[in-house]
Amino acid sequence: MASADRKRNAYRAARYLISAHQLRQLGPDSGYEVAFAGRSNAGKSSAINTLCEQKSLARTSKTPGRTQQINIFEIDEQRRIADLPGYGYAKVPERLRTHWRHLMQAYFEQRRSLRGVVLVMDIRHPLRPFDEQMLAWCAATGVPCHVLLTKADKLNRGPARATLLQVRKALPAGATAQVFSAHDREGLVDLIDCLDGWYGLEQATADVEPGSAGAAGSADLPAATG
Repeated sequence: MASADRKRNAYRAARYLISAHQLRQLGPDSGYEVAFAGRSNAGKSSAINTLCEQKSLARTSKTPGRTQQINIFEIDEQRRIADLPGYGYAKVPERLRTHWRHLMQAYFEQRRSLRGVVLVMDIRHPLRPFDEQMLAWCAATGVPCHVLLTKADKLNRGPARATLLQVRKALPAGATAQVFSAHDREGLVDLIDCLDGWYGLEQATADVEPGSAGAAGSADLPAATG
């Protein structure tokens, strides 16, 4: 549960570093990296922008499939965010979907600096088959996974809480979940708490408004589709 104390947000310092079509383009595989993954139009880019308190760090669009490469944002010299191509969008050509699938497969299997996956789901449409495949993969490989149920402002508090409990019951052991809203910053402190642990950052006081969401947990990868 989020503390009432104001907290330091190290992610404000994030800046765009590189976009990659191939794993070799990502640069040195050292330090700490956390990947944001999710279905197209689930609110992944908005969640990154809210986390980093920047309006356009990750490009947002009402058109699903906007993220078409692995985009890397640098927090500091040792810590990075990886914004992965969205998956589940059928209008992307099969050849490109196949390429992205292979890219993501290589990323998850070979990226030694990967410390965890934030799996973004629209709270109104959680646990789609692609999400379940990603959860199964994380469980099979031992990569920590934290589910971010975005767009919580689209539901009343009762249904949002019920969905959170439903999702938590369905998660594999070790995976965690919370509700989140980029619109009103609900759950921001809980997300920061989770990431601080993965990045090895010490918690400190600063000026982030506390959220009110619940606390922050070999399968085939789903096909990436933008």
